[in-house]
Amino acid sequence: MNDDRIQEGTTAWRPRVGGRIDILPAWHDLDEEGRREAFEETVALRKLEAALDPDGLSSTAHAVLDRIRRA
Repeated sequence: MNDDRIQEGTTAWRPRVGGRIDILPAWHDLDEEGRREAFEETVALRKLEAALDPDGLSSTAHAVLDRIRRA
């Protein structure tokens, strides 16, 4: 099941609802196999991001740290 929904599900961006991070809508469109595939692809992408980052952090790690620093 390699389609746009899986690609959408692998992004680090998540919608905000009332100040909290919500589940990505594309995730709901996937069946169990699609969610598993999206998860595995996400893990691989975050490893690549971390390998390319001077601090060894993924985009998700940067987003979390930015939110902590702003709090």
